[in-house]
Amino acid sequence: MFSEQDLSQFESKGISKETIEEQIKNFNSGFPKMKLKKPATIDQGITKIKDEELEVYEEVYNKHSKSLSLLKFVPASGAASRMFKYLYDFLNTYQDTEDEYLKFLCNKGPESMYNFFDRLEDFAFYGDLRNICIEQDIDLDKMVEKNQFKQILSMLLNHKGLNYGNLPKGLLKFHRYKHYSRTSFEEHLVEALNYTKNEDGEAKIHLTVSEDHKELFNNRFQKTKSTFEEKYKGSLKVDYSVQKPSTDTIAVDINNNPFRNEDGSILFRPGGHGALIENLNELDADVVFIKNIDNVVPDRLKETTYQFKKVLAGLLLEYQSITFNYLKTLEEDNNISQEKLDEMSAFLEEKLCTLAPASLKKDNPEKLKKYLFEKFNRPMRVCGMVKNEGEPGGGPFWARNADGSVSLQIVEGSQIDKSDVRQKNILERATHFNPVDLICGIKDFKGNKFDLPKYVDKQTGFISEKSHNGADLKAMELPGLWNGAMSDWNTAFVEVPIITFNPVKTIFDLLRIEHRNL
Repeated sequence: MFSEQDLSQFESKGISKETIEEQIKNFNSGFPKMKLKKPATIDQGITKIKDEELEVYEEVYNKHSKSLSLLKFVPASGAASRMFKYLYDFLNTYQDTEDEYLKFLCNKGPESMYNFFDRLEDFAFYGDLRNICIEQDIDLDKMVEKNQFKQILSMLLNHKGLNYGNLPKGLLKFHRYKHYSRTSFEEHLVEALNYTKNEDGEAKIHLTVSEDHKELFNNRFQKTKSTFEEKYKGSLKVDYSVQKPSTDTIAVDINNNPFRNEDGSILFRPGGHGALIENLNELDADVVFIKNIDNVVPDRLKETTYQFKKVLAGLLLEYQSITFNYLKTLEEDNNISQEKLDEMSAFLEEKLCTLAPASLKKDNPEKLKKYLFEKFNRPMRVCGMVKNEGEPGGGPFWARNADGSVSLQIVEGSQIDKSDVRQKNILERATHFNPVDLICGIKDFKGNKFDLPKYVDKQTGFISEKSHNGADLKAMELPGLWNGAMSDWNTAFVEVPIITFNPVKTIFDLLRIEHRNL
């Protein structure tokens, strides 16, 4: 099936022939659907922390954080082009006729082009748009007055103007303040300085970016670094990584044969955000905060985010401390009492929400000890969960694992067999969703880093239909970073306030009250 040229191509990307063959096998057989047992709800897998406990967990974090290595991990390689879909559609189809203009006037909804132009000055990037027009001797006010909509959009989206259509989302101006505006990247810098400083006052942030955008991010950072460090009394350290070519996946045609380019080479596609488990695996930190690049708010709304980041991290540290003590006991004590083993089993089931397989005989101490050691000695994550109010996002469920155990998983709708009435019913009873708000412990009880790819469930990938130069193809995404890539982690779900989740998926989201610095 593969030529010498193909094998050379695989080698150049760092992908083995066996990996390619496994991927093609997955295209042929498909990925199995998740087996949901029930939705995770309050008191059934999702912890709702009482008001009086918030300060307790926050204090746990404050007490221990200064002596720990902390890191903020932000997936930021996504381009902003999807944000501007409505704008591009309008740019490509609008005709400057009276009929088209009347249609434009008739639709004044919140996600209408009328609303976009009517509130143009409310966007944080408006000042930059005006300035670049002035530089090119273009009168923005006159363009607005004359309804020159396509010209305005061209200045916003294209290379001639701000080039927003080709920039990463992290470098777009999101929020306006009294004397300046901030990008979403800069809002993450501010967050880092408010909850990830170590005892030396240094806050570390790691971004996964496109190779083409690394310099742009660094230039922005250098321009604003000293301002934020002075204002928030700390120092910032930012580094970057790119998605590894070895995590790309092969594309196939409709018959599941390798899809070839015109030059005969095989087409590969990025493996999705699940590939970033490799980037995360190369980082060295005791506690890692993970949050998407577009989920930020202006300063007036940040305090709740700061509090709950610390609360979730405090809970992580408490659970880690307990499991580390259990692991030391399991490793060193040859005469653990049945009472102690029962205590460990209860913690695993009640706090880490892992239910033992029916085949495990709990009255067999040696087998139980081995099982408990294996389950405790894994990476740990505490995930914020938001009440489902119609926002998209993976849902929290109890799911059955390959070893027969049942544990908490974040599951996407595409992983569920909706033709199965029972599974569909479980999906519809979900009460929360995952806003990508994770606090992770990636070291073991001896201080050694876990090898994170070992804890990926490779059977939780995605297959989707795409096209390339007009030809249909199938593409494969690796198990998602917070889905299958963390499937075998110890997991706790905690309810967090909806205000901590304010992603910007379309340009109109920036007009929401949550993104206005009133």
